[in-house]
Amino acid sequence: MSKHIVGIQQIGVGVRNAKEAWKWYREQFGMDINVFEDTAVATLMLPHTDGKTCERYAALAVNMEGGGGFEIWQHTGFESRPPHFDVQVGDTGIFICKLKCRNVPAAFAEHHRRGLDILGTLYSDPQEMKHYYVKDPYGNIFEVVHEDYHYKAQKSLTGGVVGAVIGVSDIDKALEVYTGILEYDQVVYDKTGVFEDFAHLPGGDQRYRRVLLYHSAIRTGPFARLLGPTQIELIQPLDRKPKKIFEGRIWGELGYIHLCFDILGMEHLEKECASKGYPFTVNSADSFDMGVAAGHFAYIEDPDGTLIEFVETHKLPIMEKWGWYMNLKGRNPKKSLPNWMINTMAWKRVKDA
Repeated sequence: MSKHIVGIQQIGVGVRNAKEAWKWYREQFGMDINVFEDTAVATLMLPHTDGKTCERYAALAVNMEGGGGFEIWQHTGFESRPPHFDVQVGDTGIFICKLKCRNVPAAFAEHHRRGLDILGTLYSDPQEMKHYYVKDPYGNIFEVVHEDYHYKAQKSLTGGVVGAVIGVSDIDKALEVYTGILEYDQVVYDKTGVFEDFAHLPGGDQRYRRVLLYHSAIRTGPFARLLGPTQIELIQPLDRKPKKIFEGRIWGELGYIHLCFDILGMEHLEKECASKGYPFTVNSADSFDMGVAAGHFAYIEDPDGTLIEFVETHKLPIMEKWGWYMNLKGRNPKKSLPNWMINTMAWKRVKDA
């Protein structure tokens, strides 16, 4: 099987209190499906944890509206640190998580009514699409963007993860990863200047080059219907040299720690990444066990050190107490799971009082 990218599986969000943060994400973004929870020691991430194993709690939450999930991450062996400087637009790393939404003005109005920390107002982006930025109580910025595609209509204001805004020092160099490996081959816009919709973001009054990327091919695979189409926005500062958001900190600390892609054909992907100068920095090499979930994961770094994760899922729980799991190993990469099977994920919805 050749390398096959299914979609964005999740974005890692490092917080100090994962269960508290998850409750907020359920209330405001509808991330209420508990795919798994796990408490363990991260033993394979030594290249990104200063060579030390780390105790951690992680939960993967999704929204049945569709889109990628949140891997809500908490170091339990020490208190995670924030960046040691005030992060601005274009500093290298994942700066903003993009959430899909079928009715952006309605979501904006309700989030405003609830008193969320909205940065600015409802804006139009360079392609004249309505969007807005909102900050969670933990300092993470989310962008709510228009996307008609949804898996299953929900009552939540937004769907799941549709992409990310990533700061880079050189967009043309970064495209070696985001186009050359991740296959975002469609340039929606490539604009340079001072942008009105950045006005209330830190550093938003400066000049930037801004490139929005889509993938022209419809993604296929077991979870393609749930994950849906995705986008990446690359931001390059033109008035200053960007700083690295995770400078002096380790993987899993506060902020967006990685962007994870659901893939098939890990061995072929490993060869491709190595041939293009972006070898795996971490490779579980076999079926990792994350509590009730299992698979094969690996990481690369983009040219600025931003972590991109790949996961080839082998097993996911449906009902653990009955010993009922989705066995995904060796599936046809062009074939989606049947809807009834994906719909069983809703059995693990977390309901707050």
